[in-house]
Amino acid sequence: MMQDVLKQISWLGHASIRISGPSGVIYIDPWKLKSFQPADIILISHEHYDHFSKEDVEKIRTPATTIVTNPTVAGQLTGDVKALRAGEMVTAKGIKIEAVAAYNINKFRSPGVPFHPQADGKLGFIIEIDGVRVYFAGDTDPIPEMANIKADIAILPVSGKFTMTAAEAVEALRVLKPKVAIPIHYGAIAGSLADAEQFKREASVEVLILQAE
Repeated sequence: MMQDVLKQISWLGHASIRISGPSGVIYIDPWKLKSFQPADIILISHEHYDHFSKEDVEKIRTPATTIVTNPTVAGQLTGDVKALRAGEMVTAKGIKIEAVAAYNINKFRSPGVPFHPQADGKLGFIIEIDGVRVYFAGDTDPIPEMANIKADIAILPVSGKFTMTAAEAVEALRVLKPKVAIPIHYGAIAGSLADAEQFKREASVEVLILQAE
């Protein structure tokens, strides 16, 4: 079953993911999309422009699309929008979606001010598809909350600067213990393929480096 779900996952560049299969089409943080499918569900982790792009959302949403996000983004959208805080859960189109914390502990825009402060309520998501738990970490460092996350597939940022580095993502894997990991959040604003390759070399689990679509 997990292999079936892995085949449904596409990396669309940077932090954008599409999961497309019998359960529907799910986009996560759509940005600079090159091709479009009508979305059943759109997940938006937080309000930064490279994660919340109204232009890209409008390209893929339909009147039946459900958007799941945090309260900051939800306040900027209309329609079927569900606002979650870390620890909350919703079922949309038969898919169970859990919001989890995502924040920085050692990446700062100025002294003492993280790029992604814990208090801001930025999110990662756990999506359950056919019993397979897919963890999309969002913009985060390795954080204590990861000890409580159970995931079969972990989609992790590896670029550094704004998110965890490749080495920190390897550290996160030791806590998460997924079966497979997929590196993202590189090649556009920060990081490069070299970060994904380092992550794969050092990881304790199987790592799939996807080609951007």
